[in-house]
Amino acid sequence: MAPGPMIYCQLGRTGLRVSRLCFGSLTISPLQANLPVREAARVMRYAFEAGVNFVDTAELYQNYDQIWAALRGLNDQVIVATKCYAYRRDQMEKSLHYALRALQREWIDVFLLHEQESALTLRGHREALEYLFEAREKGLVRAVGVSTHYVAGVEAAATDPDIEVIHPLINQQGIGIRDGDSRAMVAAIRRAVQNGKGVYGMKALGGGHLLDDPEAALRFVLSLPELASVAVGMQSTLEVEFNLRLFSGQPVPEGLRERLRRRPRRLLIEDWCRACGECVKLCSAGALYSGKDGRVAVRQERCTLCGYCAAACPDFAIKVI
Repeated sequence: MAPGPMIYCQLGRTGLRVSRLCFGSLTISPLQANLPVREAARVMRYAFEAGVNFVDTAELYQNYDQIWAALRGLNDQVIVATKCYAYRRDQMEKSLHYALRALQREWIDVFLLHEQESALTLRGHREALEYLFEAREKGLVRAVGVSTHYVAGVEAAATDPDIEVIHPLINQQGIGIRDGDSRAMVAAIRRAVQNGKGVYGMKALGGGHLLDDPEAALRFVLSLPELASVAVGMQSTLEVEFNLRLFSGQPVPEGLRERLRRRPRRLLIEDWCRACGECVKLCSAGALYSGKDGRVAVRQERCTLCGYCAAACPDFAIKVI
């Protein structure tokens, strides 16, 4: 049985109508699976043709070429959200125009400040935000927002009248939330939506650490009506098919579930690991160790993919892919 029709929601007051399933593109980027451009475009295109009309990326992901290849011929049918770490006006201007050129678009639908922590962080990035607000007036950006792993980041953005979109980390176990748990994050998200913000979630699978029961993890975020959309990382058409079924309320065939279960997985330590060593202390399997370059390294043959190490990482640098 084919997946049912995709569900679409209004993204706050932006005027953007987004699919409940957003294609999270970090997993296909050079930072993770590093799919060839043609293969990455094929996987994304499969999702777009099935009704997904929202894709999330970032300057950090280095995959504008993958997304451009997937969007060719679709004109403006797909809503693109991207983000960067700029805190000065000139930095934001450079990042915005780089995105416009690389994606060959006249505007970016949603442009976010990447990983904001609190009201203090927002004040430190105000110059970059002001540039985005001006770009919105000129039609170069349709909506401005922030992404965050912090409850405080959601709360700060929720009270800023100029910020329209919030992209928070939210999952069943609260993996990666830096200053609270999933209950606190859900409460902050609800307050943000009450203030008219459009909210779409990330890390529903906890960076891969909830893959033992992905259906339960995804049903948790789907139970939150405040989330207009949820960005889910996908590397294959099998994963797209699985998520399409869940997000459209259709049963997942056991054959599809089993094929995904058999896919090889590995632990990835991201480049931003600062070698604090907390995960090494926690790894009872002896799979993690301090490498020669100072970063934590993995003995993949020993790793049980238990996910306990992720809970110890203060920077969400440990993922299962």
